[in-house]
Amino acid sequence: MEKLQRSIVYFLIFATMFVLGGVQNTKGLILEKVQNDISLDVSQVGIMVSIFQIGFLLASLIAGIFADRKGIKIVMSIGTVMMIGGLIGTSAAFTAAFFLGFYLIVGLGIGSMTVSVATLIPTFFKERAGVVFNLANALFGVGMIVTPLLLNFIFSHNVSWRFFYIGTAVVIAVILLALLTFKPAKQAASQGQDNVTVSSILKLFQDRQILFVILFILFYVAVEAGFLNFFPIFYTALDIAGMDAAQKAATAGYIIASFAFLFTIGRFVGGFIIYKLGERRTLVVFSLFALVSLIVGRIFMTDFSYLMMLFGLALSVLFPTAQGIASKLTRQAGSLQGLIYVASGLGGAVIGILIGQVSQIFGISNGFNLLIVLALVIVVLALLIRTPKQSVG
Repeated sequence: MEKLQRSIVYFLIFATMFVLGGVQNTKGLILEKVQNDISLDVSQVGIMVSIFQIGFLLASLIAGIFADRKGIKIVMSIGTVMMIGGLIGTSAAFTAAFFLGFYLIVGLGIGSMTVSVATLIPTFFKERAGVVFNLANALFGVGMIVTPLLLNFIFSHNVSWRFFYIGTAVVIAVILLALLTFKPAKQAASQGQDNVTVSSILKLFQDRQILFVILFILFYVAVEAGFLNFFPIFYTALDIAGMDAAQKAATAGYIIASFAFLFTIGRFVGGFIIYKLGERRTLVVFSLFALVSLIVGRIFMTDFSYLMMLFGLALSVLFPTAQGIASKLTRQAGSLQGLIYVASGLGGAVIGILIGQVSQIFGISNGFNLLIVLALVIVVLALLIRTPKQSVG
């Protein structure tokens, strides 16, 4: 690959991951403002979260196969255009239905861009794919850290969330311009992952260990998405002495940023942790850590709210560790990747509706407490997962 094209690929990967990390980690902060701006109740917020995840899920089902047939550049171009249109549309929305429709488009765009980056890395960096994946995840984490702080700064100056989404659309437009100058070699452009077919999925489900890993990822994403989307709403609803609504919203933003910071640190040192503990022990230990940190953070929420950021450190290594275990269980890497994306989308979609409806009926505190139950399920699944003595090869 010539030097200019390699530089463009690096920019596409790292800039995209930074933006995706920022958008993913500010959904809860944005939705808290949207809730007041267009008069939504908490059940409607839950539907918004689920619609976003459904968009991500739909993109996950089709983007990988479409990339195999039409090329990565076309799929990523479609994803960026959908992101730009969706963000501009949501920024102009003044009704729930209008916002909902464009939020679905944002989810579709993020799903397409995520699958594109996941395909881009092993296609163009075969020998160094692991290194580039780690760097990409680090940039995703930096986006998770920086963007909530930027959002709090914007809100502190009474700037609407709408301008933040417009600004994000402009950044993605720059990514699109870089993408249009990208000229992949024909062989690289056409090389894709295994097609995700119904038969391959059914065969994978026959393996109990793969089923446990897929369920683990589903519940993991449900817990992570539930926390990031509903924690700001939950925290601002608390009665905390000496804090008004604006102060609580700002504190929630800083806690989310701290969560993301420790989450990123955990991703950086995850390889060392796995080397010391082994994959299965890492999965069990950090699943227990996640459950305990969530319970302790919930108990001491009003007095020591920043304890909740430890939850980010606990979650950081679970997803990549589960992926690592899964990769040793089958030769069907493409089908498995499709399942992982589908599980991620389902986990995020279901939790939005579940917490939203429970919160509407029983209050946001009880809705948020559902995360503890789901974290307990993660621990049980971690105990059921076994790592094979030898990779399937």
